[in-house]
Amino acid sequence: MTARTAEVPADGERLRRWRMVLGADSAESTGCTLTGRDAAMDSALGALYGGGEKKPGSRGGSERSAGLGASAPSVARWLGDIRTYFPSSVVQVMQRDAIDRLGLSALLLEPEMLEAVEADVHLVGTLLSLHKAMPETTKETARAVVRKVVEDLEKRLAGRTRATLTGALDRSARISRPRHRDIDWDRTIRANLKNYLTVPGTDGAGTVVPERLIGYGRAARSVKKDVILCVDQSGSMAASVVHASVFGAVLASMRTLATRLVVFDTAVVDLTDQLDDPVDVLFGTQLGGGTDINRALAYCQSRITRPADTVVVLISDLYEGGIRDEMLKRVAAMKASGVQFVTLLALSDEGAPAYDREHAAALGALGTPAFACTPDLFPDIMAAAIEKRPLPVPDRENPR
Repeated sequence: MTARTAEVPADGERLRRWRMVLGADSAESTGCTLTGRDAAMDSALGALYGGGEKKPGSRGGSERSAGLGASAPSVARWLGDIRTYFPSSVVQVMQRDAIDRLGLSALLLEPEMLEAVEADVHLVGTLLSLHKAMPETTKETARAVVRKVVEDLEKRLAGRTRATLTGALDRSARISRPRHRDIDWDRTIRANLKNYLTVPGTDGAGTVVPERLIGYGRAARSVKKDVILCVDQSGSMAASVVHASVFGAVLASMRTLATRLVVFDTAVVDLTDQLDDPVDVLFGTQLGGGTDINRALAYCQSRITRPADTVVVLISDLYEGGIRDEMLKRVAAMKASGVQFVTLLALSDEGAPAYDREHAAALGALGTPAFACTPDLFPDIMAAAIEKRPLPVPDRENPR
């Protein structure tokens, strides 16, 4: 028997797997009865994906027993069950589906529910959309859930972001007429190897004539670049708002960057003074509502004092409710003044959302391709913008 043959499940195991996939309606056709842990897992899955027309809290309309009901205790028990039987990544998907399919958002306003959930970026987005309606007894629990997710993201992203951008800032700050103690000898020698001169009578030994010196500016700790994150806070951008808030806090912690965070819908809010705590930033947002990108860019443009040393990052699905032509003119004007302009359709792990392709194409024609960016790629995008290099655009998501 080959190793490949050994990996094929036996008939009984195959039927068991099909029974778990197809649900209770398949019990007769598969001839498989579940017991113990399998039965408990099947019950948890059936409560969410069991089908039928039963809505949370309904008492009739379907003969199926699947459903979570409308009470917080029953949902909290279900949340505990799925955390027992499934890995964290699956739990997060099931929670999202429960909120979307069964309308359980309102139950998240109860503290016991929040204590039972598996916290992730999407849950944070849901909490932020609900936080205006939260009773005081729930707000502290909600902040604790949001803080846990934010701290996990910071641990994952902060170190690499600082290292990548510090290198980019150092490279962008190199000068060609440094003081002696500021000379970067390694790069200077490599840049002048073509000027190698052989000393007569030394069997090939020689010296490098340094016609061009490369070094660092002395004010290494001064602000080198200004960064403006301009973030669409419409409902579809929830995950992007969470990641942008974390990155904003990380960038603000770097002395060589002056970072501003602006969020917008039809109004514009500058949250820069809250960047020392991304949780405060997130609770300062208001997910949902319309979109006026032109107004947001007008505000950002008014805050630019050093165009050649400024990077503006627009994070939006580009569904513009304001004046389209004015929006494009502002982008063109900023680029003409020397601003490095970056357009991200999303800053999340989910890839590109629905977006306005006409506006994306128009921005691409201005030399600003619009594309979705994962949190892991964001430091490289920022490093390229700081160094004024071509952006590492993921080909599969480039809408041009």
